[in-house]
Amino acid sequence: MELQFVESSMIQAFGYDEDNKALLVIFNSGKTYQYSDVPQETYEELLEADSKGSYMRSFIIDCYPHVLKKKR
Repeated sequence: MELQFVESSMIQAFGYDEDNKALLVIFNSGKTYQYSDVPQETYEELLEADSKGSYMRSFIIDCYPHVLKKKR
């Protein structure tokens, strides 16, 4: 999985596993979450979003099953 590092007050980086429809998000807080059953289109929209944090809050957080993978 290739990580995309971004300029965001909320997110440090994210990556997408197309085969498993899994979105991995590393937050600036140091927590890493994996979101399941995320369509490729949602990942692509996140890539293109002007505000990654706003997109996350509106379309990903609390919209897909997730697990905490790592905490700093």
